[in-house]
Parts: sequence; structure tokens; C-alpha cells
Amino acid sequence: MAQQDMGDLQSQIDEIEALSSIYGDEWCVIDEASRIFCIKISDSSDNPKWTACLQTILPPDYPSRAPPLYQINAGWLRGPERMELSNRLEEIYLENAGESILYLWVEKIREFLVEKCHSSDSVEESELRKTTLTEEEDDGDEGDLLDYSMLKITEQAHLFVDHIRDEELPEIKHGEAITDKRSTFQPHLAMVVTPKQVRLVLDKLYENKKIASATHNIYAYRIHCEDKNTFLQDCEDDGETAAGGRLLHLLQILDVRNVMVVVTRWYGGILLGPDRFKHINNCARNILVQEGYTDSPEEAAKGGGRSKKPRGKKTK
Repeated sequence: MAQQDMGDLQSQIDEIEALSSIYGDEWCVIDEASRIFCIKISDSSDNPKWTACLQTILPPDYPSRAPPLYQINAGWLRGPERMELSNRLEEIYLENAGESILYLWVEKIREFLVEKCHSSDSVEESELRKTTLTEEEDDGDEGDLLDYSMLKITEQAHLFVDHIRDEELPEIKHGEAITDKRSTFQPHLAMVVTPKQVRLVLDKLYENKKIASATHNIYAYRIHCEDKNTFLQDCEDDGETAAGGRLLHLLQILDVRNVMVVVTRWYGGILLGPDRFKHINNCARNILVQEGYTDSPEEAAKGGGRSKKPRGKKTK
């Protein structure tokens, strides 16, 4: 096992050196000790129209047994387009299992951007891209860098398909919407016990054209692995910078398990500033209470501040 781990480490070192040489200043080391890296990718070197940032964490058993953990940050990349790109990266991993794949991923993302550049020259898409980014820029948010502290505590926090057994689509619950200044937030919840079920839930939600065309679909999930007493957990901003990490933090504070929460936002054209994060978390908390994963604030207050046991769904 130690020999295999050393082999993985050497493969990572060789791959990082090669990528740094190939991409130069576009390649960035975030935390070498924790194996966290990012690269800015664009559709062309001259006057790029579409850009994305691929951020990765290399697990100790990559590439021999596990894929990199990754996040693609791009304010314009949402819904079905994000899912399509994720599927393309997944195919590359499955076709090259056990091999170094970061270069293939980078070039596949670049190919995706070039395709989008050729197919989306309309004024409408340009305006949509500006609108999506406006609120983030106005608030002076942290930018596109992911809060990696969320990912460091996960174990295999990726959405690659589990081929070991077939999975059933969990029942998806929909919560009450919150509307503020013409922006609407609606939560969705499903009980999940495997990463593949997370993907199934997303696929099902995106079949709804209204949800698929929303400005953002932010989600987070936590899956408890009882045998190891660890959690599979991850989150997605979907263009709303830092919202996914905040949503995952809420799930962690409430210590809920085996649950996925998605908050859909339709932007109404009026900036909400930090209030949008309050609405996202309130939506999530409301549906967790609705489905019995946690107590309402009133019930918690009656409990006198006593610490609660970790919560899955209440049995009825």
C-alpha cells in the first residue's frame, strides 16, 4: 500500500510539473501541501469571450484509485450546461481510470468553451452573462476561489457514477418559495445515501425547464458513512459565489445527514446584496424543518440550548 501511495505521489509531482510547464501563469498552486491547484481556461488566447476556472484537490490515491476532486467556477455556467460539462469530464475519467487526467480535463473544458464561443454570439447571452455577474461584483464577494476548507474535510467528494449497484431516484420534496424584490428562492430536498443519487436528483430537477433556466441552482449534501464514521459531502455555487459553501456549512451546523438540499434562485433584476445568502439559508432551513431533519427555531429554543444528536430524517 505504501509503495502504491508513493507511486501516486510521484505521478502527481510529474503531472504538476508538466502542467506548470505547459500552461505557465495560467496554472496556480493554491496549497501544495494539501495538493490544491487551479487553472484559468479560456476559449482563446486573444480576446477570450468565455473563461472558467478549474480548481482541483488531488487525493492521496490519485491517479491509481480515485479521480481528482474538482470545482468549475464560471458565473455563466449553470444548469444543463454545467451538467453536460461534468458528464464530459466524467467520461474522460472512466475511459482513463488509473491514469493522470488533468491535462485531458483542461483541454476538454477549453474545447467546451470554444464550442460555446462559436454557438453563442447573440446579444442576449452576452447580456445574461453580465447580469449573472453583476451582483457578485457589486457585493465585492471573495471572487471565484472556492472555500477549500469545505472540501478538505470530505472523503471522495465527487459526483462520479457508482457502477457497483443500481440506484433509485429518491423522492424529491419542494418547499415554500421566498420572494424579495422580484427575486424568488425555492428549496428542494431529497434523502440521498450515495453520490450517484445526488446526480440523479440533479438530473431530475433539470428536467423542469423552469428550474433548468433559473439564474442559480445552489446545492449541498451530506452522506454519512457509518462503517467509517465519516461524511461524503460537497456543495455547488452554480455562479452564486460562496453560496454553496454557506449552504453546506448550515448542514454541518445542524449536523443533518443523508440529505441533499437544492435552492433555486430566479434573479428579479434588483440587487439584494448579502440578503440573498440569508434567503438561501432560510429556504434550506425551512425545508429541513418541514421534512423532519431538524427542529424549528422555536422548538430549539424550548430545548433550552441542549445539544442535539446528529439528525437524519425523523421516523414517523
